[in-house]
Amino acid sequence: MANGVFHTGYGIEINLTEPDLGHRDRPELLAQITAPIDQRERELLECLQHHYEGRCEAEEHDAERSPWMTIRRRTVRGRTTWVAAHLPIRRTPTAEESDKHKAMKERIARAADRHGCTWELEARTADGKVRTDVLVTGPGGLRIGWEAQYSPITAETVRRRSRNAAAHGIVPLWVTSSDRAALIDRAPWARVDDLSWRQIASPLAMVVRAGIRHLQQWKCTASSVRTCPVNGSWCGKMHTGWYLPALCLPEKAPTQVDELVGASATGEFVPMRVPMQTDGSTVSRMWVPAADRDRWRATFAEDSEPGTDEQAPADAAITYTREELDPVCRYGEETFTFNDPRPRRGNADAASLHTFDTVPDRLLAIPRQLRRLALTPEERHRAAAALGCDLADLGPCAGCGEPINRYGPYGIHACAPCRLRVLTHRP
Repeated sequence: MANGVFHTGYGIEINLTEPDLGHRDRPELLAQITAPIDQRERELLECLQHHYEGRCEAEEHDAERSPWMTIRRRTVRGRTTWVAAHLPIRRTPTAEESDKHKAMKERIARAADRHGCTWELEARTADGKVRTDVLVTGPGGLRIGWEAQYSPITAETVRRRSRNAAAHGIVPLWVTSSDRAALIDRAPWARVDDLSWRQIASPLAMVVRAGIRHLQQWKCTASSVRTCPVNGSWCGKMHTGWYLPALCLPEKAPTQVDELVGASATGEFVPMRVPMQTDGSTVSRMWVPAADRDRWRATFAEDSEPGTDEQAPADAAITYTREELDPVCRYGEETFTFNDPRPRRGNADAASLHTFDTVPDRLLAIPRQLRRLALTPEERHRAAAALGCDLADLGPCAGCGEPINRYGPYGIHACAPCRLRVLTHRP
């Protein structure tokens, strides 16, 4: 990504790594170039390489990108900087895209009706700030804002609209047929096959190909049915990750779009925002079964709620690295955050793999057994008499550690209260 842009209004180069942008005499420059696109000229900022050569990498490699630029904050490993990103070409949806969009909205509405949910097409909030393609309301009042996206859209637009929806109590759900769409991992999403509008409108099954995952947890041993995702063999550690239905062991049935309409509105499927174990600033977003979400929370003893993105806070301090101005267009070179040359993650990353050296104690049905009973000889005799067992049969409850008949002919692993507690919390 180039570290500068050309200002077409002033006819100057702007270096985004300098505190004064390379122009001390223009204190108003930063406010001008960081203004929202709808508040300034769209062609105010131009790719430097395009300005000098009449072409740039963005136009060469992506027919949907223009040479015009926007300035945003970007945070990598805790450091926030200004970055320039290519704006998409402004165009109206084609007739085919419009037909697909309409067919998908109607399909979502029909599915909502079949699942006993209420729905509204082109719904708007009372203040008019949020418009949703299809607003589906479940029996319990949970509102899902479906967005059928068949035309190009910017990541910033996805973020903004998702934040606005969440602020009004609406859970956004973006559906697309493109694996390179900017909405992927920027908000709760689902990807389907690229079908014609007639197929979308028909009763034909429509499978969610990506965006829905299931939790898989296993102890990585030589006898495990799944090979180690880290070294391809086995490592003796515990792995936890989110996998597509076809990659689960045993394999799970794929979810249909019509099913997701009802399951999301009833809370059977919920959105998750899962940070990477190696880089907390990188997240994966997905729809998951609520039971899997609960297991994940129990594993990490924390919530991973569906926020709206990994974008830097508006008040984050900017770091200026004072680099030499680079006029070369760096589109596609480590610019995944804004330019989206998809796919952008490896299999392990996409699964949001987390590895533990040992199984966390909180995941065990009964806590690890105590080594011995901390009793005096007199206490041991009294306990054995009360339990009606020999001294040699006396042992600690695997749950609370209290003395029980552990090793006798009628010995048990845990006391009755501890066993009841486990059975009560068993899924």
